[in-house]
Amino acid sequence: MKKSWIGIVIVAAFSASLGGCMMGPDYRRPDMPTPQSYRFMPDQASQQALDSRWWEDFGDPVLNGMVEEAIANNRDLKAALANSEKAAAAIMQTRAGLFPQINATAQVGRERLSEMDAEPVIGVPNPQNAKSASLGASWEIDLWGKIRRMTEAAEADAKAMEQTRRAALLSIVSNVVTQYVNLLALDEQLKIAQNTSANYRESLRIIDLQFKYGVTSQMTVAQAASQYETAQSQIPQIRHNITQTENAINILRGRNPGAVERGSTLATLKTPVVPADLPSNLLLRRPDILSAEQDLVAANAMIGATRAMYFPTISLTGAFGTSSEHLRNLFKGPSKAWSFAGGISLPIFQGGSIYSQVKQAEAGQRAALARYEGAVQSAFADVDNALSYRQRVNEQLDKETRLVNQLKDYSRLAKLQYDEGYSAYSVVLQADQSLFPRQLTLAQLRASSLTSVVGVYKSMGGGWIDLADTKTPEATNNTEVAGINKG
Repeated sequence: MKKSWIGIVIVAAFSASLGGCMMGPDYRRPDMPTPQSYRFMPDQASQQALDSRWWEDFGDPVLNGMVEEAIANNRDLKAALANSEKAAAAIMQTRAGLFPQINATAQVGRERLSEMDAEPVIGVPNPQNAKSASLGASWEIDLWGKIRRMTEAAEADAKAMEQTRRAALLSIVSNVVTQYVNLLALDEQLKIAQNTSANYRESLRIIDLQFKYGVTSQMTVAQAASQYETAQSQIPQIRHNITQTENAINILRGRNPGAVERGSTLATLKTPVVPADLPSNLLLRRPDILSAEQDLVAANAMIGATRAMYFPTISLTGAFGTSSEHLRNLFKGPSKAWSFAGGISLPIFQGGSIYSQVKQAEAGQRAALARYEGAVQSAFADVDNALSYRQRVNEQLDKETRLVNQLKDYSRLAKLQYDEGYSAYSVVLQADQSLFPRQLTLAQLRASSLTSVVGVYKSMGGGWIDLADTKTPEATNNTEVAGINKG
């Protein structure tokens, strides 16, 4: 009869726990005003590009291999993955409070009591053996939804951490591509500096011969020598920049510093199509926005968890076991022992502790809301800036290309006039001094034009992150175990 009543109480309590009310507000996504379109979206943008492995559109297999290697080996990405797994595992720990906690204990001992101040009890040996085994259970009934709200917060924390991992993936892929393009631009600049230096060295040799035969002045020799040294002085800095960029790429790939292989040249790299998307989709695509929203969900849930502390806590405890002096009698009927109890506790006076915790949770929710709104606005600005930069850098590249072509003509004509004796060498020097730095700038602008597309993909997020994520060895298993949706 007693077991029946215990079972009825447990079933009723479990039903009450699952169907009980939950304190605090349910989460609703805040309404955020979104632009109807982006100001600088080009006409040739593609709606499908966001769901593609856009880095493959550069047409460089070496670059593709670098991206895959970085996804597999980058240390920051591995740390982000471990943090995501840690947060996912914490869900189960929090959710465990919804269920009875069952423990088993067994004990064997021997004890002798002092007989100095007490008379020995007849029939009770001294010393004596004691053996026991018991099974105990305890359960806090979640009538007010405190544990369920805390579980909701833990799930949101895990989803936020997963989005942080995806944001790291986005950043790493973008950085690998950007650094590789910059490396090719530095290779181009080094080639320009070396070729220019070689041409200046040949000019210096000819002018030095002319000086020896009295055809030209020593000042002309000095001018030619300064021109040559100017080109030479650029080479060490460019080589240092190449070393730094190679090391940055290797760190992104999880390698030690060292040389980096190349596939294409800057001139042979293809330009991926610019992606197109609606601003409203940014709320569903950008990992940083999704992470900020999950932080808001967690903060919202904690309001309910703290408000539930105002209400009574109901708990059930029970134990069943056996105790005997002899092991052979441990599991016989007379050795049985059991207990069952229910308890309730209600906070009467806490000195404002619960009130303070509720106010902290409410303030935390307002702060999370502000951060979410700020993340959304910053994301819109990021896309606008990336599209604007793409447009402006291409305009600048077009103007710089025309300028370099004009300076090349100027330098060619100045040398012809000098060779024919119609102008001084200072005119040649002036033309070359204008051309050389503009050629270096043009190479960098070509790289900037390519990396501006990377900036657009990075600012928009998109399905390409999920396509890249399939390259992460543990990512699929991690998501399945955690039960976390990427959205």
